[in-house]
Amino acid sequence: MPYLLKLLIVLTFIIKMLQLLITSPLIAIVVLVVVVGMWKLFKPTVDSPIFQKRVRKFKRLKRGYFSFVFIVTLYILTFLLPFLVTDRALVVYYEKDVNGKMVGEYYFPCVKMYQGKFFNLDGRDKYKSPNYRNLKIKWEKEKSKNWVMLPIYPFSPNELLLLELSNETGKKVKAVKANTALSPEKKTAMLKVLEANRFPPTKPNFKSNILGTDDRGRDVFARLIYGFQISISFALMVTTITYIFGIFIGSLLGYYGGKFDLIMQRFVEIWSTIPFLYTIIIISSILVPNFWLLIGIMCLFKWMGMTYYIRAEFLREKAKDYVSAAISIGASDAKIIFKHILPNALTPVISFAPFSIVANISALVSLDFLGFGLPAPTPSWGELLVQGKANMLSPWLAGAPLGAMFITLMLVTFIGEAVREAFDPKEYSRLR
Repeated sequence: MPYLLKLLIVLTFIIKMLQLLITSPLIAIVVLVVVVGMWKLFKPTVDSPIFQKRVRKFKRLKRGYFSFVFIVTLYILTFLLPFLVTDRALVVYYEKDVNGKMVGEYYFPCVKMYQGKFFNLDGRDKYKSPNYRNLKIKWEKEKSKNWVMLPIYPFSPNELLLLELSNETGKKVKAVKANTALSPEKKTAMLKVLEANRFPPTKPNFKSNILGTDDRGRDVFARLIYGFQISISFALMVTTITYIFGIFIGSLLGYYGGKFDLIMQRFVEIWSTIPFLYTIIIISSILVPNFWLLIGIMCLFKWMGMTYYIRAEFLREKAKDYVSAAISIGASDAKIIFKHILPNALTPVISFAPFSIVANISALVSLDFLGFGLPAPTPSWGELLVQGKANMLSPWLAGAPLGAMFITLMLVTFIGEAVREAFDPKEYSRLR
């Protein structure tokens, strides 16, 4: 992996942990403990020569490796979305009169909210956050020394653009009506197109909303990008938590066997028969679903699959000589399970992880589409698909999330195929 990508991953983790410490200290502590514990547990495996051989083979599989680099880089960049895709300005320079002297000050709306009165706005804009796009246009027309630095894409996922769209279209309508050079037929056709685009959902426009707006006047591209971050974060968290539970329970079943294995296997089978969708419907009728609640529900029903694979690996590995040697020298059960057997049983974990991520992304989109997912106005791909279904004459509403899902799931599948080939136990094995 390129060193720059490693640095980005570390910096992103630090930034995310600092955000969690501010918003949810308890969750931040739990995440930190889990990450440190997993690092200590898997570090010997990562440093082993056989693992390094597998990593080198993965890098030689260009389609999967480049897909991995691309999607990881894109995911890391999504943590900078508050500075890249937002309706808040990055920097504002404004000169105000102080004792008869014009004094300039710098403001940073991307990290702190300012009211309109800070920039001498009045009326209804005085006590609310200003529209920095309009503020920039206003100061440029006035040719003042004040200036606004906008982000790369100056729209937020939850910003309502109803008034702005109506005003902009109204100006164009007046300009067309005042244009005497146009024939009556052409003028009528242009006015018809403008009036159709006055209210949302509006068509893609590369000068402003590159993927158009949804039926509530919100920018589709902004919601698509933020939805990508939420989908990947959700899938990674669910996969990680379910794999931790699945590995832990499966290793105990496979190592101890006997009556413990028999009883716990029946419990796992009974738990597997609980209908997932009905449970979601019941819980959604009692509680309002949110990001963490959905993760908890998904983890309750997704941990069983990995249990079977780890149990089978442990049943095979515990019969080998190195386990007998560890028992004979008095090693504890925990040490034998997690230090000796588990590193040799990780092949199914690593091989199935990308496909589990694909399944969890699809599950979240499906829940959002059915109305049992993330609450409004959270940006999500499933919610955009619902709008696309309700507005069949606005194909960009359904086409944008479907295209994003297709590309994302295809890249993750490429990664999964490369990982499965690189970690094939028939080619590289720790112990035969």
